[in-house]
Amino acid sequence: MFRIMLFLLTNLAIVVVAGIVLSVLGVGATHGPGNTLNLMNLLVVCFVFGMVGSLVSLFMSKWMAKRTTGTELITNPRSAEERWLVDTVAELSQKAGIKMPEVGIFPSYQSNAFATGWNKNAALVAVSSGLLDRMNREEVKAVLGHEIGHVANGDMVTLSLIQGVVNTFVMFFSRIIGNFVDRVVFKNENDGPGIAYFVTSIIADILLGILASMIVMWFSRRREFRADEAGARLAGKQSMINALLRLKSEHDLTDTMPAEMTALAITEGKKDGFSLAALFSSHPSIDDRVEALQKLQLANDVSSQMPGDSLWNNMR
Repeated sequence: MFRIMLFLLTNLAIVVVAGIVLSVLGVGATHGPGNTLNLMNLLVVCFVFGMVGSLVSLFMSKWMAKRTTGTELITNPRSAEERWLVDTVAELSQKAGIKMPEVGIFPSYQSNAFATGWNKNAALVAVSSGLLDRMNREEVKAVLGHEIGHVANGDMVTLSLIQGVVNTFVMFFSRIIGNFVDRVVFKNENDGPGIAYFVTSIIADILLGILASMIVMWFSRRREFRADEAGARLAGKQSMINALLRLKSEHDLTDTMPAEMTALAITEGKKDGFSLAALFSSHPSIDDRVEALQKLQLANDVSSQMPGDSLWNNMR
């Protein structure tokens, strides 16, 4: 019930904000006489709704992540383990040149972690209780380094912007297709769109959205490699490899991470299906990630490398 309310609240916020923006811009109708499209107005409308949707989700990401995962923030460490966790995040964030993120633990038997937030200096890094139970400290530190890498590289913002641009073009071209079917196939030349326009646009939204998601997921997979490299540089290459292998050994565990959070996590969990499913995966396979790390050349295994140093800059 809570997730349904959260979904409705997010969409309401998108509609309200988009409506305000369009009103300020003075954008008129998208359809003109004879059921013609005003392409400029249509592009602006699609851009506003596409970008506002992504940006609203970005600004709400930390709040939603806490509630959908049940993350409990560590404000006053109650144990040596929590103290070590907070101190380690502080150490890694300082090395990465970002402000201290909020630190939390969420209940999940599966070893997992995620980072989110609209700003790299106002982020949240959280790990699962299962990860803390089954990984040693070197492995946990590597996972934290991976998540700090996401934050330092601004992956949450960049992914949201890419999603916004993709949303824009999906909406834009689906409505052009809808208008073509409505006017040419169904011969509707009234001053407004007919039912064929709306039905075709919805179908085109779905089909183009599926194709466009491959672009977003390709980018997400590329960023995972870079975050792995960050973990290797901040905490040691072998520790990062060991952490990934530990995650691979848990492949058959039930994935308790909410679907909307998997792109932000260190692993998607178990994914079954045909081979083309890899095109829609937000994470590369563990084997590919380990292979990339094994090929990575680090000078003196620079887990102590500072963000201003050349190796860190090369990573980014």
